[in-house]
Amino acid sequence: MSLTPAELSQYLSALITQALPLSTMIWGPPGVGKSSVVAQVAQGHGLDFVDVRLSQLAPTDLRGLPVAQANDHGGGVSRWYPPEFLPTGGRGILFLDEVNMAPPTMQGMAQQLILDRKVGSYELPDGWFVWAAGNRKEDRASVFDMPAPLANRFLHLSVRPDFEAFRSYALSRGLHEHVLAFLTFRPELLHRLDSAQPAWPSPRAWEMAARLHRAGLDVAPAIGEGAGSEFAAFVRLYEQLPDLETVLRGEALSLRLPAEPSVRYAAVVGLAARAASAEEGYHAFAWLAGEATPEWLQLYVATLVSKFQALGQLGDLVALMEREPRLAELVQGAVDLAEG
Repeated sequence: MSLTPAELSQYLSALITQALPLSTMIWGPPGVGKSSVVAQVAQGHGLDFVDVRLSQLAPTDLRGLPVAQANDHGGGVSRWYPPEFLPTGGRGILFLDEVNMAPPTMQGMAQQLILDRKVGSYELPDGWFVWAAGNRKEDRASVFDMPAPLANRFLHLSVRPDFEAFRSYALSRGLHEHVLAFLTFRPELLHRLDSAQPAWPSPRAWEMAARLHRAGLDVAPAIGEGAGSEFAAFVRLYEQLPDLETVLRGEALSLRLPAEPSVRYAAVVGLAARAASAEEGYHAFAWLAGEATPEWLQLYVATLVSKFQALGQLGDLVALMEREPRLAELVQGAVDLAEG
């Protein structure tokens, strides 16, 4: 079952709301946001979140250490003392990441926890979900085959890169507008695995690239030389942009939208990313309505709606729709698309 990150979030949320504590395996390429989605779902439902990287553990790290204990008859037994990171109460998600990167002995130990909800003398409390994640062999990951008995006890979900989900995430996190504008222009570079290079574009890599770019550093170490060169050339186009702040203030009477498509992408997405209020968003829409064709207006409104939804301010934008029926129609279309 292949899902976007947004669809994966909805599916996992349904497992929680329907109280279905079924062991769930999430497959997908590295950097696509598997662990981030699980963490966000846990936070959204007020659950504890324990992230265990199985590939970094030894079997005793999960089962615990044997400690000798004397009995009343002069003899003794050993008792397994579980690790402190395993939950002992409350409600939450125990997330076993990189499960198929762990060696077979470690997977066998994890199998007891996944199938029986206990390992050694430890038992997982009620109210906890056991979910896991791993990469696929085609993702150039050093993975081991998952034993059939273990695989057969999981629900299997596959997550794929999705630009719409990344756009909403990027806007909510305030990633640099240059990154967002570039990926709007070149969405196929959101995720492109290059087995010949150590650095290549992925949602996780673009988030690192945004931080490097804001610091004035080259982004190629995060996303690779090819994507880095394209991004650098795109950023130079920003020198051709009109004064976006003037547009947002509603004072752009004499400004014109550039004709070159890549520069238009930069301007349209830049306006949506910079709009700090619904009023500024409306000023930019009014200007674009006189400068651009419908497809550019749709791009602007879709980006603006994603931003205001992420910030919890969509109501402010909706309140302005009475001014302009055309804006109302586009906003409603963008909301319907996001919710559908």
